[in-house]
Amino acid sequence: MEDPNTSESIIELQNCNIWQQDHLVLTDVNLAVRKGEFVYLVGKVGSGKTSLIKTLNAQIPLKEGKGFVAGYDLSEIRDRDIPYLRRKTGIVFQDFQLLIDRSVNENLEFVLMATGWKDKSEIEKRITEVLEKVGLSLKGYKMPHQLSGGEQQRVVIGRALLNEPEIILADEPTGNLDPETSEGIVRLLREISSTGRAVIIATHNYTLVKKFPARTIKCENGKVIEVKDDEEIELESL
Repeated sequence: MEDPNTSESIIELQNCNIWQQDHLVLTDVNLAVRKGEFVYLVGKVGSGKTSLIKTLNAQIPLKEGKGFVAGYDLSEIRDRDIPYLRRKTGIVFQDFQLLIDRSVNENLEFVLMATGWKDKSEIEKRITEVLEKVGLSLKGYKMPHQLSGGEQQRVVIGRALLNEPEIILADEPTGNLDPETSEGIVRLLREISSTGRAVIIATHNYTLVKKFPARTIKCENGKVIEVKDDEEIELESL
């Protein structure tokens, strides 16, 4: 696999074995992702995409190989440093994971306060900025159930952006959305990558990959391989 310039790499995995508890999921993983790069991580359900995503933000410990993410060594990271790594790696989930008893603004405020923000005016300013960035300037007062699925996912993306992360990890972010809404989410994530953040989208929706082509990495048969531009990807239909 051709490695991007190491000095620009915000993610670098070298000869890594990815374990999910006592089950070996992926072997000999070598991957480098540059700042501002937009990358698809494709493969069938159960192929190891989510395990790789969870390894990148230290939800799954890296036991074998070397891994560097946003300046942190995954194989040697201390428990007390993991929250700081996660502030640099915003996560976007398929199932939103919003607090249903709080408004959009309160959901975002909760995250900021949990990560050390104290100044009320600074918190309000940051919430306004991220909602504007994801196209929800007028929706801050609404409760999650009052929003469409696409709007809820935009809130989740806004939440991921709150602490100015260097990386966005999106795990099946369009899995519960219709095709048109899914396209809007991918466009938004591409815009975010153009601001200098690395964005990795784990997906098995090949229609999106074909419509918005970008560098593509495939999990298959326990390996992580680079997909060439002229190579067809056979994926499960949704």
